Amino acid sequence: MFYIVESSKSFYEANLDLGPVVERLGFVILHRQDIGETLQRRGIEFDEDCQVHEVINYRYAADLLAIDMRLGLTLPWRIAVYTENGVTRIGLIRPPALLAALGENPEAAHLAAEIEAKLIMIVDETR
Repeated sequence: MFYIVESSKSFYEANLDLGPVVERLGFVILHRQDIGETLQRRGIEFDEDCQVHEVINYRYAADLLAIDMRLGLTLPWRIAVYTENGVTRIGLIRPPALLAALGENPEAAHLAAEIEAKLIMIVDETR
């Protein structure tokens, strides 16, 4: 269900390096949410860092929606950069797992596998 790698980079470096890799592989970052900072601003003690990047490839998104509009519930895809006990990690929820929860569709499953391969490339190249 998850794909998570350990990074030798700092939290800051991994977040900075993610953007160019995302763009080079045909995706765009729609939004970045710094969860750790948001929690701390709200007065919630949180010792780790966590930034979630919402990414999309418009062609893949259109193809999924053409198959079944309910697949929009799986969009956009999220890549998280976070720390855990001082170690920087980069991960995502695998798209086929998300799509499987919405029902069996061979065309959508094939597309989800393509999307997953690209997202894993993004994570691996950023690491």
